[in-house]
Amino acid sequence: MKKYTLIATAPMGIEAVVAKEVRDLGYECKVDNGKVIFEGDALAICRANLWLRTADRIKVQVASFKAKTFDELFERTKAINWRSFIPENGKFPVIGKSVKSTLASVPDCQRIVKKAIVEKLKLQSGKANDWIEETGAEYKVEISLLKDQAIITLDSSGTGLHKRGYRVDQGGAPIKETLAAALVQLTNWTPDRPFVDPFCGSGTIAIEAALIGQNIAPGFNRDFVSEDWEWIGKDLWDKARLEVEEKANYDQPLTIFASDIDHRMVQIAKENAEEAGLGDLIEFKQMQVKDFTTNLEFGVIVGNPPYGERLGEKKAVEQMYKEMGQAFEPLDTWSVYMLTSNENFEEAYGRKATKKRKLFNGFIKTDYYQYWSKVRPQRKKTENA
Repeated sequence: MKKYTLIATAPMGIEAVVAKEVRDLGYECKVDNGKVIFEGDALAICRANLWLRTADRIKVQVASFKAKTFDELFERTKAINWRSFIPENGKFPVIGKSVKSTLASVPDCQRIVKKAIVEKLKLQSGKANDWIEETGAEYKVEISLLKDQAIITLDSSGTGLHKRGYRVDQGGAPIKETLAAALVQLTNWTPDRPFVDPFCGSGTIAIEAALIGQNIAPGFNRDFVSEDWEWIGKDLWDKARLEVEEKANYDQPLTIFASDIDHRMVQIAKENAEEAGLGDLIEFKQMQVKDFTTNLEFGVIVGNPPYGERLGEKKAVEQMYKEMGQAFEPLDTWSVYMLTSNENFEEAYGRKATKKRKLFNGFIKTDYYQYWSKVRPQRKKTENA
């Protein structure tokens, strides 16, 4: 089966998480800024879209070449065998970006690439004087220029991969599903241990934890634009979706608790969990973080608390951080992971983090504060036969 160069785009800071997911799918890869590059066949396109929890999109690289003039861009684009990617009636909008390149005008680059593809498709169909009818499936083309290196790709995802299909409603500043999944995967949580999100908002972190816990593919409940691509075909997509069903572990018991101070958000979170088919797996409750107590051991707490970025909120937020630190202090077998842009978090919380990791929540620079448990669960000793 033909191999393609595939690009999983990723938010800055979590490329390594995406790379681990790609390797777990069985593909060798290399990591670059904002992307993970790997080789795979058409089935790999289906599998990557269905399974990658932390990537933004899966792109198929069509060509890569140097282009310092519009003539070069036109001729090199026209030289591509476009009929192997786009059928006679395919719809192919062209988007673009240019960074530190001689060809700085993105609209001009888009126009030239579009014209070159049209010319080649006309030539290949033997209909040089006819219009190209773009009435079929969509093949979104992107021309990306970085330091005069042009990369032409096709977007195989369509809607971004963070759109899982379960979010019925959301609050004012929801965390992206892809980032929520990354926050869970950057912890030491395993499905046999308790999991808590004390700032659940619309429930995204808890829902992503449940999907991870039962090995349910994040794309199980949505469609992808490349499902209509002729050169992939329905049979491969059916095969990839059958694998998703076979690998899900619906019998894995989970202990997941999610709470929020806002009763309206708790209701929204419940509805989202039900839409994902996980309503029975997550316990939701309206509660302040300072009131959290538990008799369970060796759990993991993951939260995206308020940051206090608005004027007048900072003092109240830092007081909440202090109360949270006091509530969590007795939980010496638990690990705590908090994402915030507040630079006074450790001081307010009352402890230095074991480790910090820089991440972006949208366009906000944040730190992921990690407090590892003081007491580790003992591994069960295996008896000699």
